[in-house]
Amino acid sequence: MQSKLKIAALACSYNRLNKTASFLKSLLAQPIPENSELEIYLLDDNSPDGTANYVREHFPSVHVINGTGSLFWAGGMRTLWKEILKKQDYDFYLLLNDDVELFDDAIIRLFDAYDLSDYPANILLGGVRDPKKQKMTYGGLQLKNRLTGDTIMVEPDPVELKACDIGNANIMLVDKATVSKIGIFLDSWTHAFADFDYTLTAIKNGVKVWLAPGYYGFCENDHGVNWLSQETPLKKRIEYLYSPKGLSLKDYLHYLRRHFPLSIPEKYIKAWLKTFFPFIYDNFKKTTV
Repeated sequence: MQSKLKIAALACSYNRLNKTASFLKSLLAQPIPENSELEIYLLDDNSPDGTANYVREHFPSVHVINGTGSLFWAGGMRTLWKEILKKQDYDFYLLLNDDVELFDDAIIRLFDAYDLSDYPANILLGGVRDPKKQKMTYGGLQLKNRLTGDTIMVEPDPVELKACDIGNANIMLVDKATVSKIGIFLDSWTHAFADFDYTLTAIKNGVKVWLAPGYYGFCENDHGVNWLSQETPLKKRIEYLYSPKGLSLKDYLHYLRRHFPLSIPEKYIKAWLKTFFPFIYDNFKKTTV
């Protein structure tokens, strides 16, 4: 008798109980492929709003792991992934953001899309769009400049897979073969860059990164511009330059060293320009370093 396909869903939460609850409702309502089983894991990073206790009470089937309160997104996902691997090997790891509201058939369609690839190791990205504007917010990206690392967003095809260079882990399906090849998120990432680095590293190691056909959920773009306005005191702007939820300069330079080393001088100068002279970027509304 064929053994069941084992799927682990991973997400992190911090202090946005209502969004986390909506996300879990949409996830728990999902039909899954035949002869498969889905286990859901949530790392709550010590949310002051009581998210962990709420989830334990209202979603008892979800495995809740407590964070330290200072893990941020990449640290939280890495910690959770490590804990899951200690328990058992899964055939698939479904990485999700807790601000995504999945469409009713998202997981079934994602696995149907996975079957379109004949490669032995794959990462599938599920595109998400803004619930009001109906525009794509996260999914897959292609490099428009392989020296600088600048990207453009890839719009999903209605029926076919689209190859990508970089992916967002708002919805990201990773197969066991990929984890065997490249492991999980690196310890060096604090908040951002872990999913970008993971997909770039995967491609360098013979893994295919695909954007699945269509859309799989709603998710607002919560990034906005990545600098503070001129009215903000300079001290605060410099703090933001190094903050994990700001420009995160240390991690950003590490990301560039790993994948786009020739762009470091230009990107470093631009990061400091955003800090000292943000009015330039305020005027032109640029959103990337």
